Amino acid sequence: MGALKVGELGEFLREQRRSARLSLRQLADAAGVSNPYLSQIERGLRKPSAEILQQLAKALRISAETLYVQAGMLDARERDELEVPAAILADPSINERQKQVLIQIYESFRKENAAAAGRPDGSADETAGTTAGTTADTTADTTTAAGSPVAPVPGQKEDQK
Repeated sequence: MGALKVGELGEFLREQRRSARLSLRQLADAAGVSNPYLSQIERGLRKPSAEILQQLAKALRISAETLYVQAGMLDARERDELEVPAAILADPSINERQKQVLIQIYESFRKENAAAAGRPDGSADETAGTTAGTTADTTADTTTAAGSPVAPVPGQKEDQK
């Protein structure tokens, strides 16, 4: 586990708050923390607990893992595995169901690439092969909110729909 990067975390929180167009007071109220405490976190004077980070993440509508990474609570490998899901979860233009479907597809590709590279733990890296030429056992009948079909997930079983 990495060292707690309080200053970087505070700057990141301030950026996220501003991009969400929330005042310090609004975020503090939404997260259930005091205004002075949040101000101290943003200025790098306080080290928030994982629970406080989770409350802040929920209020900012980003994943708690994103804040754990910024705080140095997750190591580099965990960070790499969480970047894409965190970006998906932070996207306000798609709904929660769409976010979960995208994350499931992403995770299935990572597992498939890890298996192809001979890593049973499911971890994948940039050197893993692509999924071109792979056929799915079955196809999912998942559709988007607009009713368009979502591409089948390679290796997805019928009972995972």
